[in-house]
Amino acid sequence: MKMLNTVLITAGLVSLVCTMAQAAEKPRPAYPHYWISVATTNQSIPGMSEEMSGMASMFGGRGAAFGPRRSLQLQLEGPREVAEPKAEHLIPPSQKMGDSLPLITPKQEKAEYQPEQRGERPEKYEKPKARMLIYWGCGENVAKGQPRVIDTAKMSAMDFGKALSGRSGTHQTPPAPHKGWTYGDWPNSEDRKDVPKDASLVGEHQLKGSYLPDSIRFSLDQKRDFMAPVSFSAISKTAAGAWPFKWQQVPTAIGYFATAMGHNQKTGETIFWSSSEVPETGFGLMDYLTPHDVQRFLKEKVLMPVSRTSCTIPAGVFKDAEGAMLQFVAYGEELNIVYPPKPKDPKQPWNPQWSVKVRLKSNGSSPLMEGSEKGSRPSKKRPAADDGDEQEQQPAEKKKGGMMDGMRGMFGF
Repeated sequence: MKMLNTVLITAGLVSLVCTMAQAAEKPRPAYPHYWISVATTNQSIPGMSEEMSGMASMFGGRGAAFGPRRSLQLQLEGPREVAEPKAEHLIPPSQKMGDSLPLITPKQEKAEYQPEQRGERPEKYEKPKARMLIYWGCGENVAKGQPRVIDTAKMSAMDFGKALSGRSGTHQTPPAPHKGWTYGDWPNSEDRKDVPKDASLVGEHQLKGSYLPDSIRFSLDQKRDFMAPVSFSAISKTAAGAWPFKWQQVPTAIGYFATAMGHNQKTGETIFWSSSEVPETGFGLMDYLTPHDVQRFLKEKVLMPVSRTSCTIPAGVFKDAEGAMLQFVAYGEELNIVYPPKPKDPKQPWNPQWSVKVRLKSNGSSPLMEGSEKGSRPSKKRPAADDGDEQEQQPAEKKKGGMMDGMRGMFGF
């Protein structure tokens, strides 16, 4: 009996001590978070002729949409609301964008209340019809067991979404407007200047703002500078119908991934291919990935190592497609700064004052079509007297299977 009482007393004391310890631990105060998303994009058409110069509008941009471009997205959130929010990012001279970039708090417009319409029956739901063929792996020939067919007629909407989604990286939640906090970003309604082609982020950076600590300072090195553009050094089609392509190494990359998509207008099938050695659609992999995710997917043989500079889309994958689009991504080394750094001694209190995340990627894209081989050039028109080569003088858009036919097939114009 005494032993039982002793056990109960001891258990009670342990519980009391634990409760007191938990009460003594104060919740860590919230602190500002700043994300810098750094991207390089390169939309290219190998052997692009003058007829293609007006195609930029298809991609939602100006003629400058083609070729390497650099972009930034700056997102800041502070854990308090202020009457007149102001913030700016002081940038190094090498960025060539002035002294600073303003981080503007967007104006929140109240949504108009619309009473629910009662008594109306929803229209009859029709199951979407889609059939997709999934291929994967670099090589001359399609491997056994391919393609994987995804057909809405033979599976539920849930199964269809699950089969199509594929892998994705760790969920990332960048700063955003929310109650009790102040948010600012760039580009914004007041400032959205283009990033110069020769801009560099290397150097000292500083944040100032009415909802920030007195000083947030950090520096970026060459690993966190704009990544080199994805540049395809060769894209060609073999006689057998395979598409080997090569690219120049991106010096600061930590992993690569490629995917391509085409469409068969006759059957209505959409065709997907990825460079993964295992089945993968790649929809969730064309954006930023954390270094941890990159290493994980490299081990799973989903991504390609940076030592690799070539791949081949197997013959037959796009044999019935009216052209296809190749997309490529190089992942950069992410930077995470928390100030002050977490103490090595777990007993020492830690109260972060601010954090900065820098994430990087470089994307490239190019169509795969007859006549789009890298380095090819449209033939020049010869004198009218040279009648023997009359067929070769036809404009590229009139040739069967030419570049323009492929573009029409892919984009429906």
